[in-house]
Amino acid sequence: MREITFKGAKIFYSVHGKGKKVPLILLHGFLEDSSIWDPIVKELQNERQVICIDLPGHGKSEGIAGIHTMSLMALAVREVLTNLGIKEFSVAGHSMGGYVSLELLKIFPMIIKSVMLINSTPIEDTVEKQEIRDRSVKLVGKNKEAYISMAISNLYSEESKEKLSSEIENLKSRAVKMKTENVQAALNGMKIRTNYLEVLKRFSGQKIVVAGKEDPILDVNELQRVSEGCDCDFYILKNGHNSYMEAPVELTEKMHFID
Repeated sequence: MREITFKGAKIFYSVHGKGKKVPLILLHGFLEDSSIWDPIVKELQNERQVICIDLPGHGKSEGIAGIHTMSLMALAVREVLTNLGIKEFSVAGHSMGGYVSLELLKIFPMIIKSVMLINSTPIEDTVEKQEIRDRSVKLVGKNKEAYISMAISNLYSEESKEKLSSEIENLKSRAVKMKTENVQAALNGMKIRTNYLEVLKRFSGQKIVVAGKEDPILDVNELQRVSEGCDCDFYILKNGHNSYMEAPVELTEKMHFID
């Protein structure tokens, strides 16, 4: 992997392939890292350049602050792209990575061609969800390993938990390597993120939302309503919240259509 320094922290990323389409930036979710995209990158890299980034505090990237706001993470992504000389790009983000994608869209709308939200939403946390984030921060401080195991397990459908047990355990084993303060920084950042509905509505480029039929985190019907209100193309995939693992073939199929 390559690295840059952003606000004193090392941020790691990888670059794959080449092609006529504008570069595609892939952003992972909370408790994940850029390696989640490996199988998908193999399918996309023949048609375009694909850049995968470890967001601050995740994977190999270092933490930056006590709160990793979506703005801070978006600026870290922008620093990587500036370093690579990329002036226009498309972006796809899973869950928290989708929030960072929307922040990029808010700050740099003129240089983004397409945006895909994967198991993600432009809606901010409800008060109830914010309270859950607060409780999660405390739990992480007391027992990080227990929190991570529970949080990741809760993302999957019952079918996936059985079928993908080894892959899920592998994801957990990578996540527990995160520093406690970085897990908490991401939780606090997601808690205070803003509503991106108007940002998404105003964007005139290609907009795609991909949802999981059995996603325990995001209600698929609500997400469809929101997506239609923002004039987004909307797709439903089988199983739960982690479509990149639960429905990789179907997700890759949709990602081939990103401009």
